[in-house]
Amino acid sequence: MSDSPAPTPPVDQWVADAAAQPAVVTTVAELREAVAAIRRTDASIGLVPTMGALHRGHLSLVERSRQRCDATVVTIFVNPTQFAPGEDLERYPRPLERDLQLLAEAGVDLVFVPSTEEIYPEGCTTTVNPPQVARLLEGESRPPHFAGVATVVLKLFNMIDADVAFFGQKDYQQTLVVRHMVADLNVPIEIEICPIVRDEDGLALSSRNHYLSAAEREAALSLNRTLRKAEQAIREGENDGRALAASMTQSLIEGGVTELEYAVVADAGTLQSLETIRLPAVLLVAARVGSTRLIDNILVR
Repeated sequence: MSDSPAPTPPVDQWVADAAAQPAVVTTVAELREAVAAIRRTDASIGLVPTMGALHRGHLSLVERSRQRCDATVVTIFVNPTQFAPGEDLERYPRPLERDLQLLAEAGVDLVFVPSTEEIYPEGCTTTVNPPQVARLLEGESRPPHFAGVATVVLKLFNMIDADVAFFGQKDYQQTLVVRHMVADLNVPIEIEICPIVRDEDGLALSSRNHYLSAAEREAALSLNRTLRKAEQAIREGENDGRALAASMTQSLIEGGVTELEYAVVADAGTLQSLETIRLPAVLLVAARVGSTRLIDNILVR
């Protein structure tokens, strides 16, 4: 099966057939023409940026966009600048035909599937220096990550005249980075954060979950169990952030994670670790199970 996008219908045809199949565009010029056609109908536009390998978490963002906006644009781009050396850029799943079918079934209006050269043409050297909140946690574990995220997200915002962009809470620190960037740079777009979607066993949905063997998946469930246990401790009056973080660490190690990167109790707005817990707080974990890196979090209000 080919992973080439379907041919792009003319923009006028897209306007006529918007309820049927999404237009698929691969260049910025085509994208801007299609978005302009939507704007000429006075429609509001929702944007869902993705790296593809779509699952129910992504589709929940699409659903929310369709609830709030007249038209929904989804981007599929595996952004190389947010991968550190040695990470899974080359083997990151790219089931494009399946993704496009899911988006058609979900009622998406426009899909942007650019090449790396389209996003980063020869001679492109400008990058975004991410905000302060990017320097902790993921920023320590993966130093180039958020510069790559901030740069590509700002480029997409500049390419797509959207009213609202939808992101998932699972990448909690990323949502803060995007919100701070938008505020700091006066980007005229609203950012809405949508809840984490989980499998029945509690594992947060991720495009990387398919890497897990059956035994590794069982170990991966310790992330959600640990977070739920810590949340309950806070509800029952625990206010010692260091003690709770230590308890989370022990729980994850006993749960069978291969390598623990962090388990923290942090301020929900700054991500600074809390010695004395005050709400809202966020519980965040990152760990490797086998060779697969997983993250999860719970926001405690």
